[in-house]
Amino acid sequence: MIAVIDNYDSFTYNLVQFLGELVQHVPVHGELNAEIRVWRNDEIDVEELAELHPTHIVISPGPGSPDKDSGV
Repeated sequence: MIAVIDNYDSFTYNLVQFLGELVQHVPVHGELNAEIRVWRNDEIDVEELAELHPTHIVISPGPGSPDKDSGV
């Protein structure tokens, strides 16, 4: 399972769409069509995520720009 952490930005949708296409053609730990699950950054904590044993974790960049705190 690929875990995606959504930091409340519109780019998350693009990441998930890209991963969905990628897993159809590239095996993840020997399997095609790996499961992709998405959580908002305040829906799951590190311990809960670790219990799910994801093969990969993708963290979206979040809103704003690196030089300006967006408060997320």
